[in-house]
Amino acid sequence: MNSHLPRRNFLTGAAGGLSSIALASLLDRSVQAESPAIDSTQPCAPRPPHFPAKATRVIEIFCSGAISHVDTFDFKPELIRRHGQPLPGNDKLVSFQGPNGNLTQPLWKFRPRGESGKMVSDLVPHIGEMADEICFLHSLTNKSNTHGPAENVMNTGFAFDGFPSIGAWVNYALGSENQDLPAFVAIEDPRGMPQSGPNNWANGFLPAAFQGTPLSTTKPIRYLQSPPDLPQGADQAARDTLRVLENLQQKRYPGDQDLAARLASYELAARMQLSVPAVTQLNDETSQTLKLYGADSPNQHKSDFARNCILGRRLIEQGVRFVQIFNGAYASGGRINWDGHSNLKEQYDVHGEILDQPVAGLLKDLKQRGLLESTLVVFATEFGRMPMFQAGTYGRDHNPGGFTCWLAGAGVKKGYSYGATDEFGFLAQQNPITVHDFHATILHLLGLEHKRLTHYHNGIDRRLTDVHGQVIHDVLSCSLV
Repeated sequence: MNSHLPRRNFLTGAAGGLSSIALASLLDRSVQAESPAIDSTQPCAPRPPHFPAKATRVIEIFCSGAISHVDTFDFKPELIRRHGQPLPGNDKLVSFQGPNGNLTQPLWKFRPRGESGKMVSDLVPHIGEMADEICFLHSLTNKSNTHGPAENVMNTGFAFDGFPSIGAWVNYALGSENQDLPAFVAIEDPRGMPQSGPNNWANGFLPAAFQGTPLSTTKPIRYLQSPPDLPQGADQAARDTLRVLENLQQKRYPGDQDLAARLASYELAARMQLSVPAVTQLNDETSQTLKLYGADSPNQHKSDFARNCILGRRLIEQGVRFVQIFNGAYASGGRINWDGHSNLKEQYDVHGEILDQPVAGLLKDLKQRGLLESTLVVFATEFGRMPMFQAGTYGRDHNPGGFTCWLAGAGVKKGYSYGATDEFGFLAQQNPITVHDFHATILHLLGLEHKRLTHYHNGIDRRLTDVHGQVIHDVLSCSLV
């Protein structure tokens, strides 16, 4: 039998194969990912979204340490009815820190809030008052149950270090409406830096211009001002001389994009010497506004966090594109963050007072100023907590299998709940949401198609959502495309 392929059959097959390859290439090109065109001399110049957007800016409130959903926003009557009983089918469950005990009911009473009647606990009553403005997502999941990697996932889409944060991606895509302030600002908790630190606002493999700038009302930008012993005339003379040298260098190397980017960063730093002090000083805020946020509280941590929330509002008023506000700091046994392993009730009473009124005040203030219509407020944490106490403790262990985040403002449904965990709050059961879905939805509200927003790195068109992610259209107040 002749095993050779006849020449005519080979040519016919080859022609068909090549045409299929060509067709696939054309089809792929129709949905081809793309990188925004960046002018290295103005890296944060405003750029148009992929389609008309509901949101033009974002404020993210991030609770470091993993706030318990079953004690705040995810009401589970069955958890109350079966208090003290084993979790059905998981009576010997071993989680992150070891064996678990029996089911433990919420440690604060839940009450219906607003016209929607949304059940929210007494740990966060002020946020509960704003339930009619909030879209609750009750079925988030995370691929990591460890604080650092889980924070990375929630803010970069990946557990490993080295990937761009969502704020950097948004900055990369859209630029900024204010060229005198950073386009992306990270406001640390007054008590310290979050567990994963600068990874939460890193640029990763994106150009350095798109990383977040950490600052707060208690921690000003370092090295922004000239040394106090440097005469003003000498400082200005040095700048003039440097400008001459830069111009000569640009003429010598007109296509040097790295040089252009460096000059742009120095010029922004010079403008920030005037703009940053003006926006971070809250002296012009009214006493009513300070009281609304709780910035007049004798509790110094609450007052400082409230001022950080006011700063967040002031920054987006000035055109800053993305602001992260952190509530809770690094690993501390739950003392200065939401990691309530050993004595959750005692620790959360402290943290709840710091978080609650300032966040509710921010929502109220944005609404009364007409800013909530174009600002997306994101409330996130790295994962939830177990519906039972850890064996031998009065705290709850890590639970990445189901937890609550929420959105408010531009483009999302008000007083709405999406997804659900099971009857105990243990696992996401109805409409589970991955972090990639969460990020895709945030980008969508900003007018960005998550599959199109890419950056070529090490042979791969990278994106925030990797190769995953679906927009959660059911939480949108209207269709954008």
